[in-house]
Amino acid sequence: MKKQDLLEYINGDLLDKLFGFCYARTRDSYEAEELCSDILYALLKAAHTSGEIESVSPFIWKVAHNVYADFSNDRRKHSESLYRGDSEAVLLSLAEEDDSTIDRDELLSSVYHRIAFLTQAYREVMILFYLDGLSTAEIAKKTGTSENAIRQRLFFARQTIKKEVEEMTEAYPKPIALNRINYVIWGTGNPVWGDPRSVCTRIFSKHILWLCRKKPMSASEIAKSLNVPTLYVEEELEILCNGENGQYGLLRRMDKKKYAINFILLDRDTMEKANTLYTRQLPKVCDIIADFFQTHQSEYLSFPYLNHKVDLNLILWQQISVIAEVFASRVAQILAEKHFSDVPAVDRPFSVFGYVDHGKYYGGGRDGIDAQNICGFSRVYAENIYTARIPFHFHCRHNISQDPQLQLAIRAIEGLKIASLSEAEKECAAKAIECGYLYRDGDMLYTKILVSRIADQDKLFAISNSLQGTCFDDDAEIVAETIAGLIKSTIPQYLHSEWRFANCLANLPTLDGVVECLIQRGVLTPPENGLGAEGCWMMVER
Repeated sequence: MKKQDLLEYINGDLLDKLFGFCYARTRDSYEAEELCSDILYALLKAAHTSGEIESVSPFIWKVAHNVYADFSNDRRKHSESLYRGDSEAVLLSLAEEDDSTIDRDELLSSVYHRIAFLTQAYREVMILFYLDGLSTAEIAKKTGTSENAIRQRLFFARQTIKKEVEEMTEAYPKPIALNRINYVIWGTGNPVWGDPRSVCTRIFSKHILWLCRKKPMSASEIAKSLNVPTLYVEEELEILCNGENGQYGLLRRMDKKKYAINFILLDRDTMEKANTLYTRQLPKVCDIIADFFQTHQSEYLSFPYLNHKVDLNLILWQQISVIAEVFASRVAQILAEKHFSDVPAVDRPFSVFGYVDHGKYYGGGRDGIDAQNICGFSRVYAENIYTARIPFHFHCRHNISQDPQLQLAIRAIEGLKIASLSEAEKECAAKAIECGYLYRDGDMLYTKILVSRIADQDKLFAISNSLQGTCFDDDAEIVAETIAGLIKSTIPQYLHSEWRFANCLANLPTLDGVVECLIQRGVLTPPENGLGAEGCWMMVER
């Protein structure tokens, strides 16, 4: 038989047998998976060479034993580089801060150096426990693993890095933890392309980002600043640079093997200054919006919605996220024309921007989802806004095909007879009514959220967009000039092309502020139970 025919024998049954072979010869499932991958890789390499195989099964197991021999040899060499001894207190105990007899930096450096030799699965647990300061229960929840498994990994890791140290007379069992630091990072665009936030969940990662925010830093400089082995830092730098898709990460590689932040991240003071530029304009902006809504009521109601009944309040909620951004859009237009005209615009499917968490919550946002060939429609697009006043119905990765309540809302656009529903569907319909997707009229169910045709999407926000005009020009000029100065003085020049995202951060309080102001004036009516049809809408195509 030719070696190329090996591929036909690599199936699930063989993989199960190979994993059993590996598991019996390794210390845990993680090592078994690593060894099994090495064997599979060797077999695939063999399948891409010329030559004959006399018998398939003996050949496969000969390869497996050869790979295991190499694996064992590598593991032996690795083990010889590890420290051994009896010093669990090194990791679980730290000297009191006023104990002058112990060099804490030297002790931590020694501890971190030994952690650096652990395999990835164990390093992850050790970082979360000793650097991020999480409990075993918190780590188990974060990693989707049982707490018992986490304890076992910690136990093995401790055994691996034990070393005799001088006894400490005053010590307390407490993890070595980096200071807490949290960011609020927003995203815009299509996150399916790749969302770099997904690889930045550890405190360790966030400290590296913060160090690289002011100036580019090398791995060794970061390691020295955090007192963490360079090996750890190098691994984390790769993760943060690659992001989720290998194309867009939170860090970027610079010259001289240095790394710098790759997105706009505002500190607390800058964020508050930027927000103030917009919040001080809110009273005037809300006066203009309230008058505009009053003047254009009949135009809003005349739009060709597909609903059985159309509610003006729901229309205004649909339009509010667009109309609340009109002032910021005018500011952005001035910024583009007068302050950043020579800076090329960012062109990527998804971008992130954020600020250091300072306890302030900005509830505003909007997410859209798409589906094809569902409930009798060739395409369905749904969107919802959320503010501090109303929570979200769904986020942008939501799958309509797995949401029976939203499917009922699609089916009920032209009316749905209650008698035609199964008992399970009736229960689902009750939940859909509760969350604002449906309402009952006699023996029929109708879609409550606004529905329009995809063919009419260009006209959906045409009325609200007409507000832009020049009614904000004087104030927008002042805000734009100040924001431009703030961006140029606080954000690295290589990120100036992302100035639009800095403007978005400055504008974050506006949606919540406009909503609350218009509710107080009686222009908007919030949902009675917090979550309703307000701010949620669909477009469909047969």
